[in-house]
Amino acid sequence: MKVLLAISGGIAAYKCPELVRQLRKGGHEVQCALSKAATRLVSVHALAAVSSNPVHESLWASDGSMPHIDLPRWCDVFLLAPATADCMAKCALGLADDLITTAFLALEPEKKLLVAPAMNNVMWNKSIVQTHVQTLSQSGAQIIDPVSGELACGEEGIGAMADPSHIAELVSGL
Repeated sequence: MKVLLAISGGIAAYKCPELVRQLRKGGHEVQCALSKAATRLVSVHALAAVSSNPVHESLWASDGSMPHIDLPRWCDVFLLAPATADCMAKCALGLADDLITTAFLALEPEKKLLVAPAMNNVMWNKSIVQTHVQTLSQSGAQIIDPVSGELACGEEGIGAMADPSHIAELVSGL
């Protein structure tokens, strides 16, 4: 399968090179799209190396192409991981101001959509975040629930992105 890995700006973005490696190990072709914040958390060069594809960072391509249209048409699976509260809210509400959210809106309904949230446990438990998760789920997204553990802030609780090997197994099972 062709997987578009949309990486939003959560600290769990550091797990994405391993996620790409696991997806490739499962026989999938992977292209990565990063939010502006994600570029501060994970190396574009590392993602390009493990995916063997260019990494997309902007709505605006220098060659005149439209990655926000081309990428969702190319993929079989749109995988939003990590999915921050901000990115999920924008997607749930149809707000599109960057590559990931515009690509999300351009995703055709027959394509598979997986969302792997990652955030602080207090944020995860907010009713508004849960409302956005429900909206995405009702719109056809498969939610890969975050797991309990030590979070980047040092707290313990539910909010860590699921393990990359687990996410890759779910993609392979589609």
